Amino acid sequence: QVQLVESGGGLVQAGGSLTLSCAASGRTYNMAWFRQTPWKEREFVAAISRGGNTYSIDSVKGRFTISRDNAKNTGYLQMNSLKPEDTAVYYCAATGSPRLLTTTDYPYWGQGTQVTVSS
Repeated sequence: QVQLVESGGGLVQAGGSLTLSCAASGRTYNMAWFRQTPWKEREFVAAISRGGNTYSIDSVKGRFTISRDNAKNTGYLQMNSLKPEDTAVYYCAATGSPRLLTTTDYPYWGQGTQVTVSS
């Protein structure tokens, strides 16, 4: 059983920064971050493979950086230049599958952490 524990969400002004962390138990998996608002389906944000290959959506490229520390079995999402439209609950997810881009690729999920960006 894999457990994912997120931390680092909060309230920040537009243009500010936050770093989300996702601590995983068990073996090392491919990891990703998704986000969800009440009016949208859960959306893929970024993923990182066990080997360090990264993928992200266009709207966060240049602003968000996904990384991981395999020794700590922890993933990170560094979010800079935050915008009000980044406001959402952010979820960490993990998978052993090489497919990384959709919610159905991930069997393991964290509880979510709220990120609110004020204008």
